[in-house]
Amino acid sequence: MTQLQRLDGAVGIVTGAGRGIGAAIARELSGLGARLVLADLVADRLAEVVAGIAAADGNALPVVADVRQYTDTERLRDACLAHFGRIDFAVANAGVSDASTLADGDPERWRAVIETNVLGVAHTVRAVLPALREQGDGHLVLIASVSGREAYAGEPIYIASKWAVVGLGYALRKETVGTGVRATLIEPGLVDTPLARSHPFASAWMETIDPLRDEDVARAVAYVLTQPKHMAINELVLRPVAQEV
Repeated sequence: MTQLQRLDGAVGIVTGAGRGIGAAIARELSGLGARLVLADLVADRLAEVVAGIAAADGNALPVVADVRQYTDTERLRDACLAHFGRIDFAVANAGVSDASTLADGDPERWRAVIETNVLGVAHTVRAVLPALREQGDGHLVLIASVSGREAYAGEPIYIASKWAVVGLGYALRKETVGTGVRATLIEPGLVDTPLARSHPFASAWMETIDPLRDEDVARAVAYVLTQPKHMAINELVLRPVAQEV
């Protein structure tokens, strides 16, 4: 099997890095030699991820941040530049879900989903993109979902948010053509994470099929980031073998 290329010396930001897919991405990229700024809302779980990376001789800086606030994503960028002197990539992974219907859902929860999943991604891109354009190089990876391709009952606002992220990724690709900056959408299907396990819709589904693991998504991110600079992977969809949607 061909081994992934190394990321030695590369510097990047990963949002939502305190657990699940984000934590797996952080561990995978650190294992390939990347130096990281890791963001999460919860300091304790972020500290645990950073401690694990340090124990494996990795280099990661924790920053408690709320991607719903643009000023927090600016702090992430500034911390990365101050601590490591550069930014080579950002993985906009932070996200939340909601199990409800349009007839019974909580509009305040809907607001949190849209602000995190859509504005949070846009804020991360906005904070980092000017620096990448200035250096004529860099990579923005947006974690979307196959829910941004399909519709089903049970998560209408989450679905809407992921459709928005897919559209954002396409728009970002158009905006970055010719700048040296690459943009990639990664769209996983059902993934076995703490977030999914806490979600009655996803948790029940996992009893019927063998889901993806968070490390599967992390390897996909690493694969994208380790490709030669002349090649852009614009979109990558990952599904469990048995998942129809």
